[in-house]
Amino acid sequence: MMNDIKKEEAISAELLTEFPFLGGNVNIQRARRLWVETPADKFDAVFRQIIDRFSFRILCTITGQDEKDFFSIIYHLSNDNGIILNLKVKVQKSNPKWKSIGAQFPGGIIYEREIADLFGIQIEGLPPGSRYPLPDNWPKCQYPLRKDWQNTSLTSKAGGNA
Repeated sequence: MMNDIKKEEAISAELLTEFPFLGGNVNIQRARRLWVETPADKFDAVFRQIIDRFSFRILCTITGQDEKDFFSIIYHLSNDNGIILNLKVKVQKSNPKWKSIGAQFPGGIIYEREIADLFGIQIEGLPPGSRYPLPDNWPKCQYPLRKDWQNTSLTSKAGGNA
């Protein structure tokens, strides 16, 4: 097993050397799987380093989560060695705003629309476009993947057939 994770250990060690504040927040889940959680104010520097220095230039997907007290956004990135690095950042529920990575990964725009639509996180820099995956006539301020969401407005509008 140890020989299987040498590349992951090297990436982890370099990240911790460059960004000591990541201590305790860089984990090797298993061979070819790294998890990194960065503070929001350090995201740009960590993100840039992961892309430029470690060549994680393939965006697999972006995941949003409602973790009760905050939202998290997880960027699942891959490099040419088949290693997947999951970069997590927390977004405050009281001010759910985050920045688009569309300039680096234009294909990520669809995932950002999904996060905006389903969680209500405002993605700054997201180009105008139709909603996704919810229909354009979906009620405003109704975010079905929030833990506190209740579909009462949909039930009453649909005559009880939500």
